[in-house]
Amino acid sequence: MTPTPLQWVAAALFAAALAHTFAAKSLERLASRHPRHAGAWHLLGEVEVVFGFWAGVLIVAMALLAGPADAVAYAESRQFVEPMFVVVVMVIAASRPVLAAVGDGVDALARLAPLPAALSQVWLGLAVVPLVGSLVTEPAAMTLAALMLRERVFRAGQAEWTKYAALGVLFVNVSIGGTLTAYAAPPVLMVAGRWDWDSAFMLASFGWKAALAVLVNATAATWLLRRHVAQAAGSDAAAAVRVPRRVQFVHLAFLAAVVAAAHHPVIFVGLFLFFMGFTQAYERHQSPLILKEAMLVGFFLAGLVVLGGMQQWWLQPIVSALDPLALFFAALALTAITDNAALTYLGSLIEGIGDESKYMLVAGAVAGGGLTIIANAPNPAGAALLRRGFADGSIGVGGLLAAALPPTAVAAAALLLL
Repeated sequence: MTPTPLQWVAAALFAAALAHTFAAKSLERLASRHPRHAGAWHLLGEVEVVFGFWAGVLIVAMALLAGPADAVAYAESRQFVEPMFVVVVMVIAASRPVLAAVGDGVDALARLAPLPAALSQVWLGLAVVPLVGSLVTEPAAMTLAALMLRERVFRAGQAEWTKYAALGVLFVNVSIGGTLTAYAAPPVLMVAGRWDWDSAFMLASFGWKAALAVLVNATAATWLLRRHVAQAAGSDAAAAVRVPRRVQFVHLAFLAAVVAAAHHPVIFVGLFLFFMGFTQAYERHQSPLILKEAMLVGFFLAGLVVLGGMQQWWLQPIVSALDPLALFFAALALTAITDNAALTYLGSLIEGIGDESKYMLVAGAVAGGGLTIIANAPNPAGAALLRRGFADGSIGVGGLLAAALPPTAVAAAALLLL
């Protein structure tokens, strides 16, 4: 099929968005050098804004090339359930009662571990919470882990390499940690129904391998950070005022209900509105909700949905032409430049794809989900919550890529060789 001019324009804009992502940290630095236009540079330096911005450019280009009616029809044809769900689950999971409940559980486990409390909490945040993502979904796990680790590892004044090392492991472990069930990881969710993959199949084929890799990665990172974490111990402001158990229970019930209704936006948005009312009614037990961060992440993902929908013409031929082993490594590499859920979705459209190729496609996509911020849907959530602890208030693409390579290699080896 010969690509249309509009498809070439869409591909060029997608490439521009990728380049913009890599340049985001440099744009943040320009804000301090050119204070007159600092607001514009800060806006363009926000990684979460990148794909939404270029998606808007695509819609404008489509309106000019194909007409406003076609541009509107294309935008309305996109499915925005995942971005909406991520916004809702991120806000609820980051609420103070949920964090208090998780913190109590982590503290109880930390007391049982033969390690200093702060070090135990870091290990639990990098190991157990990503695996819990298989129950509460990856976006919720990312939010919980990021907020748990923020005061322990991602602090101003800490050496930058320690933050990147922890971030690389966190992103990789969340990406593979959600594969113990069929609904928690976005790249699995995209194919599970079409390929009849249930949670029992996921646990037997992916889950135990992913769990082993998560434990190896978390243990290695905790050992590497052991001295730096010890220096950061001791300031858990969240524990200063207790949250009643009944309020924790209600928040956890809202989180569980939203997860159960993940495919039904009419339900989970309604639950979210009830949740907002409850937080107002019991405001004394709440901290400010992370609405700004969650909306920025939703904007990022929605932009990715709009831009990614026009990339099928070049991505699908690449996926369909490869043998299983080559498909694994291609998926591993391609997921760094396109959301892994979009990649597996395109693979699900290929007629007659074999069982081995199905496994290799999904395995490569989840193994590579920590390489970049755009590689996995929950990554922007983690970046939004943690980036203020990095130099210039932004996460460097090169630093993240370098830090994520070792845990990615562990994940790839586990899913490919075991």
